[in-house]
This record gives sequence, C-alpha cells and structure tokens, in this order.
Amino acid sequence: MRAYLYLPLMLALLSAGAPTFAADEVPTLDAGANGFVLLSAMLVIVMSIPAIGLFYGGLVRAKNVMSVLEQCLIVFALCIILWFVCGYSLSFSSDDGVLSSFIGNFDLAFLLGAGPDALNGSLSLYTWFIFQGAFCAIAACLIVGASVERVRFGPLLAIICLWALFSYVPLCHMVWGGGFIDSVFHAYDFAGGTVVHIDAAVAALVLAKCVGKRTDLGKVLITPHSLPITYIGMGFLWIGWFGFNAGSQLASDGISAMAFVDTAIAPAAAAVSWMAAEWLIYKKPTTLGSASGVLAGLVAITPACGFVSPLGALIIGLIAGPACLYGVHGLKRLIGLDDSLDVFGVHGVGAIVGALLTGVFCAPSLGGVGFKADITSIGGQVYAQAASVVIAIVWASVVTFLACMIVKALCGGSLRVALDAEREGLDLSTHGERGYSL
Repeated sequence: MRAYLYLPLMLALLSAGAPTFAADEVPTLDAGANGFVLLSAMLVIVMSIPAIGLFYGGLVRAKNVMSVLEQCLIVFALCIILWFVCGYSLSFSSDDGVLSSFIGNFDLAFLLGAGPDALNGSLSLYTWFIFQGAFCAIAACLIVGASVERVRFGPLLAIICLWALFSYVPLCHMVWGGGFIDSVFHAYDFAGGTVVHIDAAVAALVLAKCVGKRTDLGKVLITPHSLPITYIGMGFLWIGWFGFNAGSQLASDGISAMAFVDTAIAPAAAAVSWMAAEWLIYKKPTTLGSASGVLAGLVAITPACGFVSPLGALIIGLIAGPACLYGVHGLKRLIGLDDSLDVFGVHGVGAIVGALLTGVFCAPSLGGVGFKADITSIGGQVYAQAASVVIAIVWASVVTFLACMIVKALCGGSLRVALDAEREGLDLSTHGERGYSL
C-alpha cells in the first residue's frame, strides 16, 4: 500500500493526541454584573443625596438645617467633578514609577480615551468610575457633620477638595488600587472601612479642632431640631448601604448575597446592643440612640461584609453598638473636641472596631472566607488590619491639618463665621434662606 494512503490516519492520530491551546480570552461585558453595579452605584448616591443630609440636618438646630443640606449637596457635587477630572485616574491607574505604591497617574484624567466599549474587567469602565466616585462623595459628605453651625462655607469646600485629592485618593489607591497597604500588609477592606470611614472620621476630628467649638456650647441646651428627619435619613442610609456593601463584590453572586445579609444583621445587632447599653446606663432607650446604633453597625460591617459569615456579622454588630456609644459619650469628652454630630465617635470608632474584627472573623474556623495572601493566622491578619488602620489615621490627620492651615492662611486667618452670624444661624447669615417659615 502506498504511503500517502496512511496520511489521513496519521493526521487523525496526531490531532487526537496533541494538546490544544485556546486563544487568549478577550474581556467582554457582563451585562448582569454591570446592571447590578449600576444599581448599587445609585444606592450609594442615595446615601449622600438625600440620606446623610437628612440624618445630619435633623440633628442641628432649626436655624442651621439648610446650611447642612447645602454643604452636603455641594460637597457631593464637587467630589464627583474632582473624581472625573483626576481622582479616578490617580486612584486606579498605575505604572512602575517610584510613587506607584501611593498614587496612580493621569492616564484616565477626564476619562479621555474611554468610551461606551471601554471595560474594567467585566464591567463598563463608566460603571466602575461612577460606583467608586459615589464612594468618594459619601466619604466627603461625612466630614461635614463635625463642623456644622459655625464653619465658613467657602473654606469648608476648599478643605474638603484638598482632602479628597490628597487623602482619599492616595488611600484609595493604596488599598484598592494595588498600592502600599494592599501589596505590603495584605489588609482586608471590602467596602471602605479605612478608605471611607476612618479617613473621613479622622479628617472630621482634625477639622473640628481647627475650626474650634461652637460659641454657645455648654452655655445653652443644644438639641436636635427634628429627630423624625434624622430617622428618615437613617432609613435611607441603611437602604443605600446594601448597594455600598453588596455592590462591592462587583457581581451578583454568593459573596454579594452574604454581604447583603451581613449588612442587615450587623446594624440590627448594633441597634439592639446600643439600645440595651443606653437603657442600662442612662435609664432611657432613645430613638436617636437606636438610629445611631444602626449607623454604628453599618460602619463596622463595611470592611468585613464580604469576608465574614452572618454569625460573625452578628458579633461585630453587638460589639460595635456599645463601642460607638462610648465613642459618642465617653471618648468625646476625653478628647475635648466639638465634633458636633459625632462623626468620629460613630464612623471612626465603628470602622476601627470593624477593621480589627475583620481579621478575627475572616478565619475559616469561625466561618469566614480565609486569610489574605500568605497570611496564615488570626494574629497575622489582625496585625495587617491594625497596620492599615494606623496608616489611614496618620495619613488623614496630616493631610487634613495641612489643608486646614493652608486654607486658613488664604482666607484671612479664620475658618469660622463671625459671632453674630453664628448666633443668627448659618441658614440666614450664609445662605439667605430659612428651612421653615415663621
């Protein structure tokens, strides 16, 4: 038989035995995940507009309610613009330069070169941009609560813009952009315990120190003018937080479902534990206390929600309630600063508790998803978490203090309104409007 007659058989045998190599997969848009994250971004935006404005607005006196709403609105707007101009690019682009561990580059400034077909993984680049931009904006809005009723509007906006660019953006890059904290310490932060809450809370504390105390603090009774408004704001915050936490998985899968459940359980537990501690210590359970407990639980579960089981979330919430109650009543007096709406007492203390406990309850033996990178023990993970907390505190403190000093020097040496304007209320003296007709 001629040799060529064996050729088809030889080719078939070679084909059957030879390994096959698929071409490199081309990233494609996951429409389901993209829609899920867009919806989550909308919920995060609700946390700023109107949730945090209502929560804070109800806590101030009636003569200052519109000033708080205006501050939250414009701070949100400015941060979205800054995120578009360069914040997103500096947070999530990178190169091999000396500073790449701390900051990105300007490759994506103004979203130049991006378009409807541009992707970030399986998401539209636009989706990733607006989801993360909403995080930056809500973080900045949190700072407002520390200096209400006496801060000048212009200097406040300038300070927060500097903070967003030089504190939030570098920390975001260090934690979520492959930078220093992530690559060196391997700390967990699922949805912003360090990047959002510790960063904003420390900035709020420094701002309160630089602005000074309210003139009539301790001289007259200062009470919230509308707790129902604060209650409504709390409800919107809790709803929005489901997008904040579950959306950070960037896919509608089992982890996002676990984060969603954790975001229901932890604040519920913290509300109950805050209420119980308040009832025990002060003899009366209050709606404001329970609402603050919800917020404390939401903050504490934020860094942990994608890494701990619902049982872990329950314990984190139970611990966060009394811890933040102490932050509001005990630590605040110890520090001696007029953090008007207890930004650090709730967001700072809650985030620190949550970040550290993430290192405990992520352990597989406690139902968690496991340790990060080459970490093999609870002690190792808690050390990583503690390192990230310390770096965030130091970074935010230094940047915010320098921002306050720079703006103060450029604005005539004072960050606060005149005494008569403070007594009249910022609604009329700064904005020429009233929240309520007489």
